[in-house]
Amino acid sequence: MNVLYGWSPVRLHASTLPHNAISSHALLTLIRSFVVSSVDYCNSVVAGVSGHLLDRLQSVLSTAARLIFSARKSEHITSLLSELHWLQVPEKIQFRLCVLAYRCLHDTMLTYLAEMLHRTTYVDGRCRLCSAATPTLLVPSTRRSSLGDRAFPVVASHAWNSLPADVRDAPPLLTFQRHLKTLLFQSSYG
Repeated sequence: MNVLYGWSPVRLHASTLPHNAISSHALLTLIRSFVVSSVDYCNSVVAGVSGHLLDRLQSVLSTAARLIFSARKSEHITSLLSELHWLQVPEKIQFRLCVLAYRCLHDTMLTYLAEMLHRTTYVDGRCRLCSAATPTLLVPSTRRSSLGDRAFPVVASHAWNSLPADVRDAPPLLTFQRHLKTLLFQSSYG
């Protein structure tokens, strides 16, 4: 028996809930508070992991969306996620990485993280290149593709450099986040 201090985990399905047990607004608030925030919390750490692990995280979001809409497992999930304005897991990871890079470049992040990212304009030998005029980041070389390519400076630089210039140049953080989410939402569901 899997009981710890009188509590046992219960699998929650839309079919097991009474129809009037909780309002849809309260259910949405609970799922955003517990499920979505848990998936979002430190999701940049899982950047570069296998697709199988990302699929498992995506299935958590898909199950949460089905619970909100009382949808069957056989129903297509893309329209439900789009209606909730939830990004897919890879786009959530890219969103987090790009926001961290933005904050590092604008000195609103912890110093030890900001020191890991280097603009190409500040690198000797590259300042005279045409690419030095664009606000891109230097992608550090790595020795091991399995671990080194998942390091914060590598994945954050790749994510930042993949953004269009108009998104990278959005001045305040809130405007940047809005433009970035719009771009990633269109790539997910567009």
